[in-house]
Amino acid sequence: MNIHEYQAKALFEQFGVATPRGTAASTKEEALEAARGLNAGQVVVKAQVHAGGRGKGTFKNGFQGGVHLADSPEAAQDLAEKMLGQVLVTHQTGEEGKLVRQVLIAESVDIAKEYYFAILMDRESERPSIIASSEGGVDIEEVAASQPEKIFKEAIHPALGLQAYQARKIASQLGFTGKQIRAASSLFLAMYDLFISCDCSMVEVNPLVLTTGGDVLALDAKFNFDDNALFRHPDIAAMRDPAEEDPREVEASKFDLNYIGLDGNIGCMVNGAGLAMSTMDIIKHCGGDPANFLDVGGGATEDQVKEAFRILLGDSKVEAILVNIFGGIMQCDVIAQGIINAAKTVDLNIPLIVRLEGTNVEQGRALLNESGLALITADDLGDAARKAVEATRAA
Repeated sequence: MNIHEYQAKALFEQFGVATPRGTAASTKEEALEAARGLNAGQVVVKAQVHAGGRGKGTFKNGFQGGVHLADSPEAAQDLAEKMLGQVLVTHQTGEEGKLVRQVLIAESVDIAKEYYFAILMDRESERPSIIASSEGGVDIEEVAASQPEKIFKEAIHPALGLQAYQARKIASQLGFTGKQIRAASSLFLAMYDLFISCDCSMVEVNPLVLTTGGDVLALDAKFNFDDNALFRHPDIAAMRDPAEEDPREVEASKFDLNYIGLDGNIGCMVNGAGLAMSTMDIIKHCGGDPANFLDVGGGATEDQVKEAFRILLGDSKVEAILVNIFGGIMQCDVIAQGIINAAKTVDLNIPLIVRLEGTNVEQGRALLNESGLALITADDLGDAARKAVEATRAA
């Protein structure tokens, strides 16, 4: 789950991470009041969408940039009016862009230097790790490719946590000196406390800044949380903004279905994440393009299967559906009955390819054969993928 920048700043303030003051606004009037409330000579107005590259983005109304400075509350109001209700296109949103529903009105700071700082779960070392660079404000991927020596990595012991000496070491590597090291170390330790306490999978600050006055501040932030741990954090779960997510993924989550939309034309319904990945790989190998990742899980019910079909058929790009079920905990006859019921309640007007194997497979195949459905059966996964690709080509 992702959150907006203004929500990230609220978490920063809760855990004592130094950051400029700021307030979210949904209307130009709220933006005016927020700017007046900060009582600052200059404020920054930032479009709030789940995407990077906002500063270099372009609104579809022609307005350039989703991040602007304002010298007065009235100027902040004018900028907010130009952004709110408009679609912002960045290199991360794609051509469709994202609708701006809120802006952040925050204190402006005089920046002496920008840095990059992130804490994330490193699967290779199987522990939290810090990645930092003295080159902030730009894509970290570009720095990694052109100046890898400027990226520092520090693994953190999962039981001991981030130690003070490690925080000071990172601050020194980034080039901080004197009192700046103490300020930077305090910020790093507070951010690690936030990372662990909130079950984050990533906290990225870009840029982390040194001001001309010598303060070290987290100027911007991106968060990812472990969805499996959100039951422990109802306050964070409440920060979810479904409007920023794929509507299909939002709908799938209501029924505990693991769905990720892709750009292909072959809809996939599979039980098990590994089998789902293999199914997509074989579709690609056979010259096709999967339209989604959809894992109905090891113990899906008949109702979940029906909802899965409804979501797949709701995608206008889908020209065929491939069902690939290996019955372990899940029984093939349950899946078969779900397929039959789904076909009766939705307008199934595209080819349906079904491969069943495992528990109660003969009962499942018998149900499908006796259903009268116009479906295509497959003997194995390779056969199913080839038939799905052939069906889309024929369509």
